[in-house]
Amino acid sequence: MRVSLRRLTFHTLVVAILAAPILLAQAGCKGPAAVEAPATGSASSATPAAASAEPLSALAPANIAKSRPAAPFNLTGNWFIDVSTNPEAWRFGPPYPPLKAAAQAHADASKKAAAEGKVYRDDIGQCWPAGLPLIMTRYWPMAMIQLPTAIYMVSGFMNSLRIVYLDGRPHTEPDVVVRTYNGESIGHWEGDTLVVDTTHFRGDHHWMDQGGVSVPAGEQLRIIERIKLVSEGKQLEIEYTMTDPENWDGEWKSTKRFNRVDDVDIQEVSCLPDLNQHLQSTTSKTQVLQ
Repeated sequence: MRVSLRRLTFHTLVVAILAAPILLAQAGCKGPAAVEAPATGSASSATPAAASAEPLSALAPANIAKSRPAAPFNLTGNWFIDVSTNPEAWRFGPPYPPLKAAAQAHADASKKAAAEGKVYRDDIGQCWPAGLPLIMTRYWPMAMIQLPTAIYMVSGFMNSLRIVYLDGRPHTEPDVVVRTYNGESIGHWEGDTLVVDTTHFRGDHHWMDQGGVSVPAGEQLRIIERIKLVSEGKQLEIEYTMTDPENWDGEWKSTKRFNRVDDVDIQEVSCLPDLNQHLQSTTSKTQVLQ
C-alpha cells in the first residue's frame, strides 16, 4: 500500500501537537497555558512597561524640554587656563600628595630624566589622550556648550571630547561602563556652584602630571570639581579634589582659573605620529624612556 507523503507528514504533525501537553506534564514542565496574565489596571501591569522604557539621551528634545530650575550660570564660550602670574599654572603640582611606592617610582624616574634633558613616558606626545584633569589645562583653549541636560566640552588639544551630564542620571554601573581617559562626569547644582563628580577612568597611559614629576592615574581615580563663575563672568574657577588610592594617599587638591576667550574658535586638530616626527621626544631613542 502506498501512502501519500503529504498525508503522512500532516498526520505526524497532528500527533505531535496532541501529544505535547502529555509530554510536558511527564517532564514536570508547564506550558504557556499555565502562565497567568496580570490583572488589568494592577501595579504589576504597569511596572514592566516603565522598567523597559529607554533612557533619553542628553540631546533628546523631550529631555531638554523637561521642567528644571534655571541654571545659575551658563558656561557656553571658549576658556583658556590663566597663566598670567605663573607659566606652570597648568600643572596640578606641586604640592603633591604622598605617593604610593609604584607611583613614586615613576615620579623619581621622571625627575631623573628631566635632569638629564630627557623625556619620560611621553604618552601625550605619542598621541595618547591627555585625559582629565590635564585636558582642562593644556595650552589650548576649551570650547564649552551648555544645554539644560549637559555641557559639551571640546578641547583645542586633539579635539578631546568631555561631556558633563546635568539631567539627573546616575553613574553607569562599573561592570558595564566603557572607561575613558576623561571619565564619566555627572554634575548637579549646589547654589551658585556646579559640582561635577567624575569616575570610570582608564588606567593605562593616563597621567596626572607629566614633565618634571610624572604621576600616574589609575582606574580608581575620582575627581570632584566645584565650578564657579568669578570676575563678573570673565573667569571660571574650578576647585579640584582628586583621590586615587592606587597611586596616592588622601586628597589631592588644586584650584585653577580660566579666562574667557572671545577672539578664537576651536579648529579641527588631529594628533598623528607623522606630524610629530620633528619632535625629539617622539622619535629619538636617546630621548624617549620606555
